[in-house]
Amino acid sequence: MAQLLPQALLTTIDEIGKLPGVGARTAERYAYHLLRANQVSNEKLASAITQLHTGVKSCPVTFALIDSSEEVSTLYSDSSRDKTLIAVVEEPLDIIALERTGQYRGTYHVLGGAISPIDGIGPEQLHIPELLRRIGDDSVEEIIIATNASVEGESTALFLQRQIEDHGLTVKMSRLARGLPVGVDLEYADQITLSHALEGRRTL
Repeated sequence: MAQLLPQALLTTIDEIGKLPGVGARTAERYAYHLLRANQVSNEKLASAITQLHTGVKSCPVTFALIDSSEEVSTLYSDSSRDKTLIAVVEEPLDIIALERTGQYRGTYHVLGGAISPIDGIGPEQLHIPELLRRIGDDSVEEIIIATNASVEGESTALFLQRQIEDHGLTVKMSRLARGLPVGVDLEYADQITLSHALEGRRTL
């Protein structure tokens, strides 16, 4: 049977289709758009993708994404941020969601996911030991557990609470209020909902 499309286009469709949330038809449309686009813009896109791994790294303290030239996250090094207050989130993009509210002046700690045995993610894969060290190093007074409102997020929040208690750390623990609908990831929540959730957080 004759090949309906050139191999280079088929390869592009196949690679785009590996992105999360991109189906076969969407991958075809994206690839065809790139084919029709100006070559210079495509080269810029290719260059940006190539530089992702060399231009981005994780902050060694907060595990937020930072420029490779930076030592630590500016959200941690900024003297106006309250280091005694830490919002614990699952993924780096969750930080953007909370920052957009304009109401949070503490620092962050990115776990790198949530406990999910079905996906092979256990506590040992998360940045929990580093968080426990930070509580002592920065004389932390409050931890806001801002994991997603999902089964995995709730399980992770309960595990964190037990770990902090088991290590004898004296720190106030709170959880984002139920303004966040169950099943919605933090990065997709609207600013009003997040603002109410921050204002109405409760002690665990």
